[in-house]
Amino acid sequence: MRIANLPSRRALYAGLIIGVLLATGSLLVARQGRPTTTTQVCADDNGGITLAAGFCATVFADNIGHARHLVVAPNGVVYVNTWSGRYYGNDTPPAGGFLVALQDTKSDGRADVIVRFGDSVKTGSGGGTGITLYRGALFAEVDDRIVRYGLPATGIVPAEAPTVIVSGLPLTGDHPMHPFAIDAHGTLYVNSGSATNACQAQNRMPRSPGHRPCTELETRAGIWRYDASGTGQRFSPAERFVTGLRNTGGLAVGPTGVELYATQHGRDQLAENWPALYKPEQGANLPAEELVRVERGADYGWPECYFDDSQQKLVLAPEYSGDGGKAVGVCAQKRAPVAVFPAHWAPNDLALYHGDQFPERYRGGAFIAFHGSWNRAPFPQGGYNVVFQPFAEGKPAGKYEVFADGFAGAVKEPGRAAHRPAGVAVGPDGALYVADDAHGRIWRIIYTGEVTATRRAPASAPSERVEAPAPAASAERVGPPEGIHPDAGADAAGLPTPTGATAAMVARGNRLFHGNTCVGCHGSDAEGTPIGSDLTKGKWLWGDGSLAAIARTITQGVPRPKEHTGVMPPMGGAQLSPSDVSALAAYIAALNQRAER
Repeated sequence: MRIANLPSRRALYAGLIIGVLLATGSLLVARQGRPTTTTQVCADDNGGITLAAGFCATVFADNIGHARHLVVAPNGVVYVNTWSGRYYGNDTPPAGGFLVALQDTKSDGRADVIVRFGDSVKTGSGGGTGITLYRGALFAEVDDRIVRYGLPATGIVPAEAPTVIVSGLPLTGDHPMHPFAIDAHGTLYVNSGSATNACQAQNRMPRSPGHRPCTELETRAGIWRYDASGTGQRFSPAERFVTGLRNTGGLAVGPTGVELYATQHGRDQLAENWPALYKPEQGANLPAEELVRVERGADYGWPECYFDDSQQKLVLAPEYSGDGGKAVGVCAQKRAPVAVFPAHWAPNDLALYHGDQFPERYRGGAFIAFHGSWNRAPFPQGGYNVVFQPFAEGKPAGKYEVFADGFAGAVKEPGRAAHRPAGVAVGPDGALYVADDAHGRIWRIIYTGEVTATRRAPASAPSERVEAPAPAASAERVGPPEGIHPDAGADAAGLPTPTGATAAMVARGNRLFHGNTCVGCHGSDAEGTPIGSDLTKGKWLWGDGSLAAIARTITQGVPRPKEHTGVMPPMGGAQLSPSDVSALAAYIAALNQRAER
């Protein structure tokens, strides 16, 4: 264990913190007390993550549920919103409310008081994502509402029922979460993510055109504006503040307390749905994830446009007469991002740093939690990290840097990742907190100035761009061909041969499964992810498990999933021949027969 010395400039520290909290509208009443600032202890392994030089971490809390966004009160209490439902396989969340209060009374970087409160499974709730503090109250998203809790004079959890601020928020479709922020004037900004990937006539289906007009924009794919001091407000098209943001994972108020920044999740499936226009490696690299400056009335382009970071401009989407990235059209009039990041990393939260515990270069910059990709397959997935985006004079300046990594562990896949960053928040003492919604872990990160090799993450941003293979391979030859690598075909070793198939078909299906987009939704072990079903347990939703039924499902796709969030286009969006489909069906049947042994 190592001891970290915190800064000693107490007067400056107090002034800065009070000023910042006033600017963001998050200052609690004085009766809440001040956090204790004593020596801090860090874990030898930083709780399993790697950090930029000079930083270390403790596991502040663990296994608290699917932790989404979080906020830290001036007295150091951490409040976390947790979520449940179909995205998490409808598993059983921890008993009690979906909101969690965490307190470190020993000043050792670990919460020793954990209290759950708010709505629960027993009250019919599914929890939520968004959470923040404003004028002595805690605001939280719960199902289709934003509610306000008054914080008590003693204790750390509310004693009274919450007041409903806004209700009727959309819960259907691809993006039912509602991150939000409140500025210094009490303006409540709420995300309403898109219900679809690209406003197609058939969501996520190949060559399906976009709706003209995209009426979904009336209630989705934008940020809505309400009064944080009001009550009983109802969601409607009238309160839309900006449009064209597919899904705003994180929102943060700037240092003056009024400017607003947001992250946008870029669209999916360019190559899968439009193979004549995009190569697979382009699908992995496009479009960029975005950081935008939110300004009243702005249109950021979705669904007509996406941002191509190789060209540094917005271009027309294929659903709206795009030609693979050359045509610009109406996108010339849309609002471009102020910073961009690799495709499909999934920016789920954003925090602007105004503490003084970290070195000077971090002050005023942005920390972004990237949840991690599923749809860069068959190329390696990316994200599953926290990056730092430098700011200068109040706006992004320079390339982002990977600040914290290793959250996923050995495998960067949605279904197998150990942890997935979903929330970031800055404490009143300048510590950075990171939430994970895979297994409910919270990290607390501080700066010590001490540097060791085991605590060093990459100092600069990797390109994460996938290069085109040379020469191009046919679908049958994707991945290591049989006979070249000594372990070729090893994944299929030991699998039974289903009746009506051959061992060669099973081996070929194995190569196809791991060399195409299948692994993005179903995982490299085929045991499923939050997006795609487990293909190994013999549970058949669309047939009887025969080779013919499996092949039919692969060929037709799954436009309306029964148990998962991911729509599967025909043949998974891959270019498969009839013999390829038969081989994949044989492999999937073999996986299930192995499980039955």
